[in-house]
Amino acid sequence: MTVFVVLLMLTIGIIASQRMEPYARDVLALKGNLVQGRAIFQMNCAGCHGSQADGRVGPSLLDVSSRKSKVSIIHQVTSGQTPPMPQFQPSPQEMADLLSYLETL
Repeated sequence: MTVFVVLLMLTIGIIASQRMEPYARDVLALKGNLVQGRAIFQMNCAGCHGSQADGRVGPSLLDVSSRKSKVSIIHQVTSGQTPPMPQFQPSPQEMADLLSYLETL
């Protein structure tokens, strides 16, 4: 029974990773740079989310990594599907850097 459960979980994981967008896969394969991520945040996000990420026009991003998965954050940033947040298309490395910074909040 235990072997079956392990095989089932591995299969689900493989299927889920195949369904992940190539951009998200590329981002998650990279190591983010915290300093660069903070700079990207200050230039592109702080105007709405506050320089300390505690919210202004946009919601607070403090502890966001415990509320949203990395894939959800990537989708949120790049999709622009939640007005008034604009669509933002960072390179995979820039997105990895931004994720690295957001994880420290």
